[in-house]
Amino acid sequence: MDIARFHAAFFEESREGLDAMESGLLSLESGGAGADPETINVIFRAAHSIKGGAATFGFTSVTDLTHLLETLLDEARAGRRVLDPVAIGALLASVDVLRGLLAACEHGSPIDANALAAARAGLDALLSGQSPAQATATASASADHDASAPAEAAGDWRIAFAPAPSLFLSGNDPLRILRELASHGELGVECLDERLPAFAEMDPFEAYLAWNLTLPSSVPRAAITEAFAWVEDECTLEIDTMAAAAPAPAAHADDAIASAPAAAGAPQAEVAATATGRRSSDSDNSIRVAVAKVDALINLVGELVITQAMLRQRSEHLDPVANEALMSGLVQLERNTRDLQESVMGVRMLPVDFAFSRFPRMVRDLAGRLEKKVQLRTHGEATELDKGVIEKIVDPLVHLVRNAIDHGLESPAERRAAGKDESGTLTLSAAHQGANIVIEISDDGRGLDRERILRKAAERGIAVPETPTDTQVWDLVFAPGFSTADQLTDLSGRGVGMDVVKKNITALGGQVEIRSRAGHGTTVVIRLPLTMAIVDGMSVAVGGEVFIVPLSMVIESLLPTPADIRTIAGDARVLRVREDYLPLIDLASQYGLPATARGEGEEATPRIAVVVEADGRRLALEVDELLGQQQVVVKNLESNYKRIAGVSGATILGDGRVALIVDAAGLGQAAPLANAA
Repeated sequence: MDIARFHAAFFEESREGLDAMESGLLSLESGGAGADPETINVIFRAAHSIKGGAATFGFTSVTDLTHLLETLLDEARAGRRVLDPVAIGALLASVDVLRGLLAACEHGSPIDANALAAARAGLDALLSGQSPAQATATASASADHDASAPAEAAGDWRIAFAPAPSLFLSGNDPLRILRELASHGELGVECLDERLPAFAEMDPFEAYLAWNLTLPSSVPRAAITEAFAWVEDECTLEIDTMAAAAPAPAAHADDAIASAPAAAGAPQAEVAATATGRRSSDSDNSIRVAVAKVDALINLVGELVITQAMLRQRSEHLDPVANEALMSGLVQLERNTRDLQESVMGVRMLPVDFAFSRFPRMVRDLAGRLEKKVQLRTHGEATELDKGVIEKIVDPLVHLVRNAIDHGLESPAERRAAGKDESGTLTLSAAHQGANIVIEISDDGRGLDRERILRKAAERGIAVPETPTDTQVWDLVFAPGFSTADQLTDLSGRGVGMDVVKKNITALGGQVEIRSRAGHGTTVVIRLPLTMAIVDGMSVAVGGEVFIVPLSMVIESLLPTPADIRTIAGDARVLRVREDYLPLIDLASQYGLPATARGEGEEATPRIAVVVEADGRRLALEVDELLGQQQVVVKNLESNYKRIAGVSGATILGDGRVALIVDAAGLGQAAPLANAA
């Protein structure tokens, strides 16, 4: 059987296991060493499962490191060791190395031998009771001992190996161990088959055989131990020299086999359950589905929505009395289609914790590097957001968290001098607001320095209003190349980041704003649409064509009088809306539609202005007619045609026509778009 086809599932489950280990270790560190035995059990089980899977697929580097991790965790689980900050630091470093090893195994790239050696040395030092500073020396001494041990042995190695009957259920194969041992030297094999039943009573999934093995004394004991590292808790094993003990009799092997299941215990059952894909908890029943399949399903449901809209539009011309049954069926189809659409979209929805879960480790490491004390708090982790949006928001969140720790939070000494607790607080929260999700990154640090920002803006020649409000001043930090840092560091200070943060969030159809109070802290607020696949929009007619304006951008619509419209700076027009003047953009001209399509002179139809807000500014879009509101399925115009400035996508209407989705944020910067429509 080709087990390579199971690699993808192994790597995915292993990464989930590493995430669980990291989360558990950080929880132990923040809650006190050894505070929660169940957390240690969770970490141990994750390491054990990774070790078993890696051994099955022959990833020996992963197996060896997880074996050391498992040994250390087993001591903590049994109460023989306290996981203090030093031990947790070594375990977290090993988790990082394991991530690299898994990536190397997955892509066939070289393994970082230095990182692996350092992680092993750190764990070996802890197991031997040494300090981390002695780790390298310990590893070197251990290697020398392994190399010299065979020469001091009185005779060849004798190995009594009795697998547990259920060994095969965890995906392990004793023959692989025998082949590995034979690669080190001449292997003597005595097979013990006393427990072998009659042929009719044999179970092909049960291990019945045991072995007495011999190897030359020139083979290092470490090589023998490593060969059995991945099954040591699923067998009875004795390794000794010929001078120290004679070969075990057959009866002893039978006893060993009989006692093996008890020695394996719960961990063996856990590995078997993982290998077969079963879960003991009814509340965690799930299946793994490729994202491409989910996307294909969502696309098909989108096509179904378009077809349903087409049928509804065609049915408007039918006699409702003569076609009562048909009309009733179409109403039911519309209801079922909407329910199906919402259910399928829910498949792509993931909790925001998918993004938040990576920050506890990052905050811990950054706080240590900057010699600051930081407490991370999260709220609303269960709030769900489209998977595509979550994946694209991670990088902006990382930058904002780094900024908060590096620039926002003061050092312990500065906080004490300001009368604050020396531990700063960083808060990540998420919540639904209508059709959007709001994510906030808050700190209780020094806050933004208004005068410093204005001074830096003047130095860089950035235009600033005469009497800017706080909001206008805070928005200056989003200018390209803007930075108030005096020194360049590997964390910040190069003026690259906040402008990219805003650009990435805007590309998702979101908005970002900053609130700050000097001495009290800063809050960055991000508003995002729940999904990018479906948009609630206002359909408008422009020059004989239909366009969709996302409802999340629409503030109001009005019918302006000629006196409300002014022309400034040549041909630029503005619209007076109460006390404000807004740029007035003629969509027909922007999209290159012929003037005759919308009428001219005294016979021209009065124009309607739709006021929208995008990218922190308000605009007025001039259209011919408001057609109504509808939910549309977004089609990616860039992947099907090419990128068009001022257009964020397209959709298919009920009559089969294509309607462009207006990108209000890009309209203010776009030149006339002659070829857009």
